[in-house]
Amino acid sequence: MAGCSRGSLPTWMTAAASRVDLTGGAASPPHLGSSSSPSPSSSPGPAPSSGADQELGMFERALSAAGAAFVSAIIVNPLDVAKTRLQAQAAGVLYHQPPQMAALGPDAILSEFKCSPSCTRGLILGEPVCPPDCFQYKGTLDVFLKVVRQEGFGRLWRGTNAGLALAVPTVGIYLPCYDIFRNWIEDFTRSNAPGLTPYAPLVAGSVARSLACIACSPIELARTRMQAYKEFRPGVKPPGMYKTLVGVLSPLASSSQNVQNYRALWTGVGAQLARDVPFSGICWSTLEPIRRKLLGLVGEEGNAASVLGANFAAGFVAGSLAAGATCPLDVAKTRRQIEKDTEKAMRMTTRQTLTEIWRSGGVKGLFTGVGPRVARAGPSVGIVVSFYEVVKYALHQRQTS
Repeated sequence: MAGCSRGSLPTWMTAAASRVDLTGGAASPPHLGSSSSPSPSSSPGPAPSSGADQELGMFERALSAAGAAFVSAIIVNPLDVAKTRLQAQAAGVLYHQPPQMAALGPDAILSEFKCSPSCTRGLILGEPVCPPDCFQYKGTLDVFLKVVRQEGFGRLWRGTNAGLALAVPTVGIYLPCYDIFRNWIEDFTRSNAPGLTPYAPLVAGSVARSLACIACSPIELARTRMQAYKEFRPGVKPPGMYKTLVGVLSPLASSSQNVQNYRALWTGVGAQLARDVPFSGICWSTLEPIRRKLLGLVGEEGNAASVLGANFAAGFVAGSLAAGATCPLDVAKTRRQIEKDTEKAMRMTTRQTLTEIWRSGGVKGLFTGVGPRVARAGPSVGIVVSFYEVVKYALHQRQTS
């Protein structure tokens, strides 16, 4: 693919970026098989269907998106761990085991508080040990170093199984629905309200994200808790996704309202929607015009690699901007989902949580973890969008061969 000419590229690779005319009119997708451009005097009308984009069904779109999500989830998981640990620490989660001398004895204390090379050493029973503040995270890189040193390299991928279990169905719902909703909305507005056509990506992205968010919220809850909490007992494996979700329901097991209790699995879904819907609206309404402009710069001489590069760059910029703008809502979501008092968590609201964060930490508190969140979201969106296009192309080639 990298060496193919512009003329050999399928229409769908640039159709999505060319469907929206930001000046308020409707633009037809370019016909890549020809070097001629549409006449400026031609009247704008409904855009012709892009071949492969229309031929691919829901299953093919979902498969494309799921593959993209799988790759992205593995690559960016350490940044997700760093972001969650920083936000959980700001919410009061402790990452050192308070010494219980009478209960644990000196051996347990020494095994927990042995110093790492970067900490100022103290002495307990004649042995060098770390004070509790050496277990506090001071930034993204500090999280990486301390997690690797204290818990092992593999802990940077803590929650990856939940992340994959979340990413595949979430994006498998999200991107295909976005594709379909955007096409429907653009076709409708071109015929009835051309001035609203530029807002199609925003509306389609918001609706698609809402559906995916509600469907997969319990898995998001499990992932957040798995990444936020540290296992202190040596040699004990931290609970996986299933045990984490069982732990959410356990405090309510004695209640007679068992069906109502399952609402606990959707703890924080309001904050998640409040974060993800604006994220999607900002992301897609930014990504589409950037991608269109970049593809216009590539021109007729561009090859597949440059087109995919344009998709990645547009996704990177859009994802970074959306992640930064919605960080306070992400902090609120994390705080609600790590609350171990299940009844309290179910009573919490996003507004109350944001108010508490503002009172205790101000602007800094609202943007806790913004660095790793932005660093995670930019590449993640870029990978998902560009990989999604590649798999769609491969599936179309297979259909036509």
